[in-house]
Amino acid sequence: MLMTTERRPAIRTLRGWAIHVLQEVGAIRECEEHGWMQDRADSHARERAFDIARRDPPAGVSTDEAVAEVRDVLDSIGDTCPECPD
Repeated sequence: MLMTTERRPAIRTLRGWAIHVLQEVGAIRECEEHGWMQDRADSHARERAFDIARRDPPAGVSTDEAVAEVRDVLDSIGDTCPECPD
């Protein structure tokens, strides 16, 4: 018998949503070797991420909460990978 199960959303947390938005607009990237997130210091990409947070926050999340989470994620990410040699 074929049974189907309800699919969970791909992004389960507000932080995961914010990271996804920041990656999509090119504000952050992942170190190819170690997987650490790196801030690309692109002010235009950051502004696009904030625009998305204001215009289209996740369901059940206020605009202010979405913008704050994008800001928190950006504040927690450096511009270099801590494992890569200088």
